[in-house]
Amino acid sequence: MAESKKIVMVGIPGVGKTTLLSKIVEHIKDHQKSIQVISFGTLMFEVAKENGIKDRDELRRLSIPRQQELQKIAAEKIASQTEEVVIIDTHAFISSPEGYYPGLPEHVLKIIKPSNFISVSAKPEEIYSRRMTDETRNRDKNTIENVKKELDVQSGMISACAVITGSPVKHVLNREGKVDEAADKIIQSLGL
Repeated sequence: MAESKKIVMVGIPGVGKTTLLSKIVEHIKDHQKSIQVISFGTLMFEVAKENGIKDRDELRRLSIPRQQELQKIAAEKIASQTEEVVIIDTHAFISSPEGYYPGLPEHVLKIIKPSNFISVSAKPEEIYSRRMTDETRNRDKNTIENVKKELDVQSGMISACAVITGSPVKHVLNREGKVDEAADKIIQSLGL
């Protein structure tokens, strides 16, 4: 059996990544390919819960060495997946007390060995608006300037990942009401 295609998809909260992912999965299943979507943060949280963490948003407040340990465990689980297509839903960075910590540091990339990166963005005003209506998470202070900064950090982090791995990165703008268009661009870039 051929090695699975491991696709890392990043997007800051509010870019519409979850909706976009559902469209992509639907398309891939229509083409008779086995697929699994894995939330990197959820895997980390499952391990952290065994050690007393009760809220997913607490993960980013853990010490860097503890975050690295959780990342390693999650990466090893992802690397063992055998579906034809594995999409890793994650963030390019974690905003921690020390600053922006890479969501995909070199040690994680070496374990997962991604074949492709997808960086999802949206207009800062749209992201801000989506975040203001999301009451499901305990988020940090939100301003349009913060959103713009996060988009810049995401772009830099994911570009570094592409350089480290030699894998291509596709930047996609997920405009309001245009999710099908964004999904089509991603699918075409992946050859699926």
